[in-house]
Amino acid sequence: MDKLSMISGALFFAADMFAVASLAMPHWIVSAEAEIGGDTNIGLLKTCLAIYGRPSLCFIPSPIRGEWLLTFTCIVLGIICINVTIVLLIMSYWEYRVMKFARWLGFVAMILFCLAAVIFPIGFDMDQIGGEPYQLPNNYRVGISYIFFVLALWITVISQLFASKVCLPHF
Repeated sequence: MDKLSMISGALFFAADMFAVASLAMPHWIVSAEAEIGGDTNIGLLKTCLAIYGRPSLCFIPSPIRGEWLLTFTCIVLGIICINVTIVLLIMSYWEYRVMKFARWLGFVAMILFCLAAVIFPIGFDMDQIGGEPYQLPNNYRVGISYIFFVLALWITVISQLFASKVCLPHF
């Protein structure tokens, strides 16, 4: 295992942690105006409302948005691919042949994350938000969960570059 593979493994691990953190919190879309009497936090599968300083009430909306369910599925599959990629990168220390499979699984994780990033904004037209696909209204903004997801996406792209050794000159 060379230094680039070690860097790639560390970056894949960081991307994995950010992706898991993004799924753990329902802060994908948050209300931008706190003076309306409450806060709204909308996640992929869960919505939380806090009205006039009361404790937050979380529930699963019915029906669940198909776009966000597909986004959730793509992210979970991407996390699984990243975890297997990390294991394969560790195994490549003893058996270099598995590096090829690690690179492909990292690439699949990157594609799944990109697909999730394209599918998620289609759900902005839900009644609770009142936006249009790919356009949030002014009283809502993306939350920390979405920012963590985008960070995981970019770190996955960078780690894939290191795993594929794209940054190296070819003589």
